[in-house]
Amino acid sequence: MGATTPSFDKETEINQTFITSSISKKQLFETTNQFTGEIEQTPPIYSAVKVDGKRAFEYARKNSEVKLKSRQVKIHQFNLLNFDLPEIDFMVNCSKGTYIRTLVNDFGIALNNGAYMSSLRRTAIGEYSVNNAYLVDEIIEAIKNFK
Repeated sequence: MGATTPSFDKETEINQTFITSSISKKQLFETTNQFTGEIEQTPPIYSAVKVDGKRAFEYARKNSEVKLKSRQVKIHQFNLLNFDLPEIDFMVNCSKGTYIRTLVNDFGIALNNGAYMSSLRRTAIGEYSVNNAYLVDEIIEAIKNFK
């Protein structure tokens, strides 16, 4: 919280800063409700979405104007886990096609502030979950045993 970047993450430099001291815990929780259910979302300009046969990030890196179309996505859950402003950790369960960077940016806007994503950990996709994943050491051991 408290800053924005053109890419909505740490790939680009901070371009705007905000004071976060007026943001309350109550505001944070209330704002997550605005982003639960069906929402309209525009992909970030620094994305792989194709526009006229080229990836949007190609236009962005050349500082070319490009208009991206919004799309409907579904946020099943948006839970705040830790918050020690300006840092916030949250968990999102969402439909495919959701841009978490955009969700973070829009969250900041909804708080009359700014926000960008500093890290992302995908814990599940479809039927696959980190809870069912093998550790690297387990895979190495399985390969050794296979030989």
